Amino acid sequence: MCGSDENCAACLYCAAWGRRRNNMNGHNLSLRILSLFLAFTVWFFVSAPRREPVSERAFAAPVSIVRMPRDLVITTPVPDTVSVRLRGRISDLRSLSSQNLEVTLDVSWVTPGDAVITLSPQAMSVPPQIDVVSIEPMKLRFHVEALRQTVVPIRPFLIGQPPPGYVTGDPTLVPDHALLSGPASQIRNVTEVATERIIMSGRSETFVQNVGVVSDSSLVRIIEPLVTQVTVPVNAEIGPVAPAPATTDTTTDDASVEKPAETKPPEKTPVQKRRHKREQ
Repeated sequence: MCGSDENCAACLYCAAWGRRRNNMNGHNLSLRILSLFLAFTVWFFVSAPRREPVSERAFAAPVSIVRMPRDLVITTPVPDTVSVRLRGRISDLRSLSSQNLEVTLDVSWVTPGDAVITLSPQAMSVPPQIDVVSIEPMKLRFHVEALRQTVVPIRPFLIGQPPPGYVTGDPTLVPDHALLSGPASQIRNVTEVATERIIMSGRSETFVQNVGVVSDSSLVRIIEPLVTQVTVPVNAEIGPVAPAPATTDTTTDDASVEKPAETKPPEKTPVQKRRHKREQ
C-alpha cells in the first residue's frame, strides 16, 4: 500500500483506480438487477401454464370403427358418440372440441355372433397434456353377421296416373335385375328392389328415363347396377265401338203391302129365302 502521502504518484494512481472500481461496481450492479428482472419475467411467462388451475370437462366424442373384416357386417345399432370426461388446464380444455376428439374402435378380431368391446383411454386421440378421466359407456355390444349376395328383379316405381284418355303400358328396364349384398338374415327375404320415383302425371306419350336403383334396408347394398333405363309406354285409350242405332223406314210401297182378301157373305138357304120374302 502507498500509505497516507497524497503527493505520492502511487497514491494518485490508487485513488484513480479506486474511483474507477467504484464506477464499475455500480455498473455491474445495474446489469445484475436488469438480469434478475429479465430472468424473473421469463420464469413468470414460462411457468404461467403450470400455475393455471386444472379443471374437468365433458365432451361428446365421435366413435370411429376401423378394420372391419370385408365379409362381415354389424347388424345392430352402434352409438355415433360416447361421453368422455377430460382433465387438464382450462386453456387446453377450451381449445378442444368434439370435432378433434375421436374414439377409435379396432374390430379386426370380430367373428359372426355377439361381440363386446371395452373402451379404454388409449382408444382416444387427445393432446399429451390432457388426461382421460372416464368414458361412458365403457362397453359397446353389437351383433355381427356374414355378408351374402343375391340377384333380384328391379321393379319400376310409378307415381300418379297419365291424363284422362291415356293409359300406361308395361314398362321395360335395361338392365332389369340387380346384384345385392347384405346380412344373411336379411338378404334371404329380399325378393325385389325398386327404382326411384317415376312421375306419371301429365305424361301423354312414351318416354325413357334413367333412374337410380334403391334398397329399402340400410344394411342391404346395391352392388350393380346403380342406375337403370326405364321405358314407359303411354298410349291413347281405345274403348269398345258402340253399335250404330237401328233406323226404321216409315215409307211403304203400296204394291208390296198385301191387302186382306174380301170375304163374300154366305149364301142363304131356301128356308131363309122364303122367310125373307114373307118379311118383305
